[in-house]
Amino acid sequence: MALAAVCFFWGTTYLGIRMALESMAPALLMGVRFTLSGLALVIGSLVSGAELPRGREFWWTAWNGVVVLGAGTGCLVYAEQIIPSGLAALIITAAPFWFVGIEAVRGGEPVHGPTAAGMLIGFAGAALLVGPDAIRAGFSSNLLHGFLILQCGSISWCWGSISQRRLKTKAHPVVSGGVQQLAAGLAFLVPTLARNPHPAMPTLKSGGAVLYLVVFGSIVGYSAFIFAMEHLPVAVVTIYNYVNPVVAVFLGWLFYREPFGPREALAMLVIFAGVAMVKWATANSARAKAQQARAL
Repeated sequence: MALAAVCFFWGTTYLGIRMALESMAPALLMGVRFTLSGLALVIGSLVSGAELPRGREFWWTAWNGVVVLGAGTGCLVYAEQIIPSGLAALIITAAPFWFVGIEAVRGGEPVHGPTAAGMLIGFAGAALLVGPDAIRAGFSSNLLHGFLILQCGSISWCWGSISQRRLKTKAHPVVSGGVQQLAAGLAFLVPTLARNPHPAMPTLKSGGAVLYLVVFGSIVGYSAFIFAMEHLPVAVVTIYNYVNPVVAVFLGWLFYREPFGPREALAMLVIFAGVAMVKWATANSARAKAQQARAL
């Protein structure tokens, strides 16, 4: 049930962001969403007696939240101003390529032949998705701009995620997630309110979308993800990478009639194939290392 919640709710957040943007500025949306969800998780942690990060650990956790959620999700919000929500979800599916590359640059597992081949396949799918529009419209292409913004977001998300994973902490992941969300929210909310202390009230539709993002995207979705990671193999949990864009594409078409034709469908399958190959190669490398360690 936790995995099903992640697959569905995180797939719906792309539509929720588009609805919220109808009457809210991106910075205000980010600030309100993550400040509310972060406060809820931190207060819940305190009430339950969970241990919060302290000192240097606290500040590094907060900083990683700004990098992962502030920059990572922030880029998604800004990109959805100019490209359809379903295509944004599909482009983000290629984020594991950045994760593998950044891990290698930071001294982790090097990129082997099968992994590199999977990345090339995935990039070919991305080129099929973005290339025709970029050739036709040049650098003025909204799809190209959105693609580049999302790549910046993916780099930030992966870099911050790796940093948080390497951070030695006694705090439960849900607690750390609450601190990260609160830090990301305040990083947007404080400057936004300083510039405009009396922002325009969102419409009922946009306000409802923000509440949905807070509850089901940030609190329920994130907690379900942590629970699934603790009780299921990583290879099983990562199926959400393939389900989320399908949900987002369908909802984008259902509510906004976002275009999604044969070329987009083919590009999605090619990107999925590349991601699957990278995950397969990474899993095989991890198993080989584990076998060598046991042999020693």
